[in-house]
Amino acid sequence: MAEVHIGRTVLGMGGTNCYFIYKDDGKTVVFDPGFEGKKLYDRLTEKGLSVSAIVLTHGHYDHILGVKELKEAAGCKVYAPEAEKQLLLDVYKNCSADIGRPCAIEADVFLKDGQEVEIDGIKFTVLLTPGHTAGSACYYFETEKFLIAGDTLFYGSVGRTDLPTGNMGDLAQSLKKKLMVLPEDVVVYPGHGDETTIGDEKQYNPFC
Repeated sequence: MAEVHIGRTVLGMGGTNCYFIYKDDGKTVVFDPGFEGKKLYDRLTEKGLSVSAIVLTHGHYDHILGVKELKEAAGCKVYAPEAEKQLLLDVYKNCSADIGRPCAIEADVFLKDGQEVEIDGIKFTVLLTPGHTAGSACYYFETEKFLIAGDTLFYGSVGRTDLPTGNMGDLAQSLKKKLMVLPEDVVVYPGHGDETTIGDEKQYNPFC
């Protein structure tokens, strides 16, 4: 079986982490292409990587503005949490209208909590983690022991909950029931900032 690797590029003024998970054969799944979709596609192609799919952790503009260009260039499908469908389509709720770049995204495949997903040999489990938004999700790579966390969990902090559909109570429950029960050596790759581990966040993060 081809080994799975993770790469990161930081996009936009907000410093959004876009991750690309790829195998030795070049098959690649891109998470949260927030900006510059065509440029991202070109960079990945130059590295010999072929984009099989786009997966979204949630629908805020800084995680979706590059989706349409990347999808068009790669000819791939977009996967997103089913509970995030309305926010993805609403340019006011996803805050893209606020920056003068209204963007509505229609996903091709909607994901449910606990669903096991395999895309060209890249396997992960969907963990619905409402709080930052009502449909936020994290993606757990159990074999590789890492988590794509979106804006649910950061190094020493958590995502804000004062934007549309955000709820701090829901976020607290998501952390407690979905993330802090994972093995402590799981590496967390957040939507902004540096990586961390579940163990470090359990020990040092005041929200956890």
